[in-house]
Amino acid sequence: MKVQLRHNPSSTIARCFLAGGEPMRVESGAMVAHSAGVTLAAKAEGGIIAGLKRSVLAGESFFVSTFTAPAAGGWVDVAPALPGDMLSLSITQDRPYFISRGGWIANSHGVTVEAKWGGLANLFGGEGGFGLRAHGDGEVVLGVFGAIDVIDLAPGEPVTIDTGHVVAYDLAMNFTIRRAVSGRSLQSLKSGEGFVFDFVGPGRVLLQTRNPGAFAAWAGSSASSG
Repeated sequence: MKVQLRHNPSSTIARCFLAGGEPMRVESGAMVAHSAGVTLAAKAEGGIIAGLKRSVLAGESFFVSTFTAPAAGGWVDVAPALPGDMLSLSITQDRPYFISRGGWIANSHGVTVEAKWGGLANLFGGEGGFGLRAHGDGEVVLGVFGAIDVIDLAPGEPVTIDTGHVVAYDLAMNFTIRRAVSGRSLQSLKSGEGFVFDFVGPGRVLLQTRNPGAFAAWAGSSASSG
């Protein structure tokens, strides 16, 4: 699968080119268009239990759509629900990634994407203890709210990132999650920040420049006061 991004960065759409007979998995509802002859099958990938884990725990759809190109090849256009950028992330056997809730859009057939427990700290971090683990060989298409920012950390290099802005990170990295103001809930509330990641390199972290949770809270507040 080869990925071509268009209309980026604010309204990006990803065109995924497939070889003859090649399948790709797509988040339910993310397909925009596809070329003639591409076939679609939707099912609970991995069975009912895996589908429940993906929908209830990881925040993705119960069903996964599999698009398969005809013998001559074809393409499938995919896009996220929120406005923003997209990224094609290369996955290798020795470098799996953790993907936060809502970030996964599609993946090539050589990659397995499954619900994964991200640790109790993630749950207390307010972003959900579960996300998705992407492993294998191939490409994963991610969608973000706003623009994509990439931080590559050298060995031993630290960085602190708000939990709502983290889209994906290298699973080999060391990290902890804590209150923005350590040990002081009231001070965290006053600062307007909740929980943050402390990452230590080496590794890569992918960020989104807008926080979906903060936007949802703002939209809800504006609607109720209007």
